[in-house]
Amino acid sequence: MITWRRLVEADFPLVGEWLAQPHVARWWNHETSPEAVARDFGPAARGEEASEDLLVLLDGRPIGLVQRCRFADFPEYEAELAAAGVDVPDGAMSVDYLIGVPGLTGRGLGAELIRAIVAATWADHPASTAVVVPVHTANRPSWRALEKAGLHRVAEASLEPDNPIDDRAHYVYRIDRPIGTRIGTASDPAES
Repeated sequence: MITWRRLVEADFPLVGEWLAQPHVARWWNHETSPEAVARDFGPAARGEEASEDLLVLLDGRPIGLVQRCRFADFPEYEAELAAAGVDVPDGAMSVDYLIGVPGLTGRGLGAELIRAIVAATWADHPASTAVVVPVHTANRPSWRALEKAGLHRVAEASLEPDNPIDDRAHYVYRIDRPIGTRIGTASDPAES
């Protein structure tokens, strides 16, 4: 069973190990030193920024990471998508994800994780309207996992890549909140 919890500073060495794995490093292109991991993941772990870094567990064992955020909290990210002609509805959120354990890739866990985090997003963030995820066109495992999880390709966009070796070609995937589920208000306590 896939579950998750907030990332804490004690998890940083494990995250650093995952970021150094070739299958993760290719797409995340992240510094892996303890200082860099603390610098980049510390603010969310301490609740100092609006994004959520979630440690993913499979049957209680850490296997990956999900980052979840509201576009409204990162206007530059939303503006880049808008400039590329991508519709980002009010209340939209985004996720980024990785399976850090090499032996667990290619088994459908990515799609299972994405399905679970999207379903939880509707409950955790009652004002969320959609989940919008840009992914580099060359990252086939990632965009196939999004498709298997029920997201739909809605655009192709020229966006800044995470890895400077890549061109700007991205696919943008989206799933909207199911009809009949609650949409909160800006004053909803769950959204503060």
